[in-house]
Amino acid sequence: MTNSRYFSNVGGLPPQTQTLSSKAVFKTSYAVIPRTVMSDIVTSVLPHWDATRAWIISRPLSGFAETFAQYIMEVKPGGGSVRPEPDARASAAIFVVEGEGTITYDGKDHPLRAGSFAYIPAGGKWTFRNDSTAPIRFHWVRKAFKVVEGLEFPPAVFTHEDECVMDAMPDTDGKWATTRFLDPSDVRYDMHLNIVTFEPGAIIPFMETHIMEHGLYVLEGKAVYRLNEDWVEVEAGDYMWLRAYCPQACYAGGPGRFRYLLYKDVNRHPDL
Repeated sequence: MTNSRYFSNVGGLPPQTQTLSSKAVFKTSYAVIPRTVMSDIVTSVLPHWDATRAWIISRPLSGFAETFAQYIMEVKPGGGSVRPEPDARASAAIFVVEGEGTITYDGKDHPLRAGSFAYIPAGGKWTFRNDSTAPIRFHWVRKAFKVVEGLEFPPAVFTHEDECVMDAMPDTDGKWATTRFLDPSDVRYDMHLNIVTFEPGAIIPFMETHIMEHGLYVLEGKAVYRLNEDWVEVEAGDYMWLRAYCPQACYAGGPGRFRYLLYKDVNRHPDL
């Protein structure tokens, strides 16, 4: 299904009559993985996950984006995992786009639904299960946590978009806003997973060029996005993967809102 707020219609296989032309591209500074690429034949099965498949849409690559991996997970009824994370260094950020499930963390159950967010710190013990009668689909960002001497590990967070404030960017009259699931002033966290919302006609009015890597998954609407030297038309279900310092901007032409899930690495010195 396609939720009006969160695109989730991945899978299937194109017919033999479909043309091969596509906006899929991989360049030195960015990649675009359109929703048409996320078919059944590019899924992965994962150890210790039952009744589950994953679209691994980014992973650390030397000389490209090096800090994170991002999956679209689909867990069928009765599926899940009691050993979901194989790497004790990895923290997790999860955002649900369809269905219902439960994360058990530190002995407590946390129910999930479309719009739910979870952050699980590195080394945290958690399990996942789908006890509902329909599949659940969610984004799972994995990042090797950068430990800082004298700084404690961040706590787990379980919340929902409806419980979070959408902060407008200055001088935009509310047309460009960000929903932050993690406190941006809390330096204990070394990544953020936000939702960015543009009203029709809103823009990023300059070429952002910065150290943060990005994964941008379009949840709703369409826009044209400037990636390095190219303007690319994107729509709900498309994924943009950006290395550090890739120039970027956006024009949301409408007719409806344009929203995407945004990963970025934050709050740490670069490794030398």
